Amino acid sequence: MHYFPYFEPVFRPPSEAGSLILQPTVGCSQNRCTFCGMYKMKRFRIRPVDEVRRDIDRVPATHRGHVQRVFLGDGDGLVYPQAGLLAILDHLAATFPRLTRVGAYASPNSLATKSVAELYALRERKLRILYFGLESGDGPTLQLANKGWSPEAMLQLCRKAQEAGMKLSVTAILGLAGRARSAEHAAATADWITALSPEYFSLLTMFRRHNDDYFRLIEPLSNGQVIEEALAVVSRLDPRHTILRSNHVSNLLHLAGSYPKDREKIIAQAEAALVAARRHPEWFGHVPDYEEEYF
Repeated sequence: MHYFPYFEPVFRPPSEAGSLILQPTVGCSQNRCTFCGMYKMKRFRIRPVDEVRRDIDRVPATHRGHVQRVFLGDGDGLVYPQAGLLAILDHLAATFPRLTRVGAYASPNSLATKSVAELYALRERKLRILYFGLESGDGPTLQLANKGWSPEAMLQLCRKAQEAGMKLSVTAILGLAGRARSAEHAAATADWITALSPEYFSLLTMFRRHNDDYFRLIEPLSNGQVIEEALAVVSRLDPRHTILRSNHVSNLLHLAGSYPKDREKIIAQAEAALVAARRHPEWFGHVPDYEEEYF
């Protein structure tokens, strides 16, 4: 159901499937990452506060009591200027009486623009979860992907969000480093997540979407090598308390559980998947050709 115009396509985390999706920004402020094709069809811009308020007001009064969660699109909702973002959050709270949580993507760029006090003020207005694309904990892999930030810098930015009491959902990408640095990518990513211990950690898998130039820079992993890399990550991962998900449409191996409680179960599942994959050498050695059909 559409209440207001949306500049498509829509990208949102799987956990925001039932949320009202609002669009204070269009595109991504950090749209230079060479591995990512999500927002290449959009030019980044910040929409005026009054325009966003009008979108909120278009939700019929009879539907407002059903809205419990809101997701702020597009690719970096947190980058919205602080005063305007506070005004939008206040208007959301005034409009939706049962609102419990607001979420948004956050880039290193946007986290760098907010102080702990500013993040805390946003949290007090129900912006409670930030979705952060780490991609890799390995510096050379991030440089290849033109992420623009080092693992160490991103770790400090995410700790700032934690200090403000915000939940973090961090994603990393299997296959991002190709075959050349697969082991380093897996180990450094697991170590980064262990150091931060975010509330949620999700594994995605590298696939084609407006990023053919990046695929020419790496030797892509085969099906079996993707599973090997996933096993390397989950075996080394040791956070204080983090919920792991590997259930994106791009993933060959679906895993779910909590660390440290389910650590051994998750490792056993990945090991069993690898054993099963090795029984089918042709499939094991095949390079996945999944790519986005649209956009």
